[in-house]
This record gives sequence, C-alpha cells and structure tokens, in this order.
Amino acid sequence: MMGPAAETPDAYIAALSGWQRERCEMMRAAILSAAPFSETIKWTNPVFMANGPCILIRAEEHRVLLGFWRGKRLRDIEPRIKASGKYELGNLVLTEATGVTADQVATLAAAAHRLNIELGNPAART
Repeated sequence: MMGPAAETPDAYIAALSGWQRERCEMMRAAILSAAPFSETIKWTNPVFMANGPCILIRAEEHRVLLGFWRGKRLRDIEPRIKASGKYELGNLVLTEATGVTADQVATLAAAAHRLNIELGNPAART
C-alpha cells in the first residue's frame, strides 16, 4: 500500500495517521525550515523542489521513505541512506522504531538543496 492519493502536500499529510503522520509532519517542517524549497505533489508524493526535484516523502504501509535525488552524495552525513536505482538516488527508510530527528532531517535537506543549486537539476539528462 502506498501513501494516500492527494492533490496537495497538506492533503497528503492530513490523510495519514499514527506514527507515519507524526513523522511526516516533522520531516516536512524540518525540510521547509532548512532551505527555500517549493513543494508539490509528483508521482503521488510530496516533492520538495530546488532547481529540479530534490527530496520526497513517501508513506507506505509499514514504512516511510525520505528520498533524495542526490542521496548517494549524502551518505557521509547519514550512512543509513541506501542507494536506489541508477543515477544518484538514495532513500532513508524509516519504520516506527527508526529514529530520526528534525535536526538530522534539516541538515540533510540543507545539503541536498546546496547540491541541487551547485550541480543543477538532477532530472535533466545531459
């Protein structure tokens, strides 16, 4: 089961419950406080944009993914980020028992934002 179908990030978060809602609310606030992101729904998930897609939050039945388009470059900050697919994608997989703080999320978000500004849109194919 994937996260709720929603037209806005607010609606996406509002449709969640329990630990997933609390975790997603915290992460969203930390991301938005870390850098000047724009926020939208893409691929049915909240996506935070900065010179292209940068971060996504995806709630699933038993976990929440915090995905980064340049996640492989963030592993020195957070070694729990797992490479995902080709290119530079990486996900931090969170369960109810997995700890992550707002400060950790904000640090990752600021670094992800900086990489997109410095390196360009990660979705652009050269």
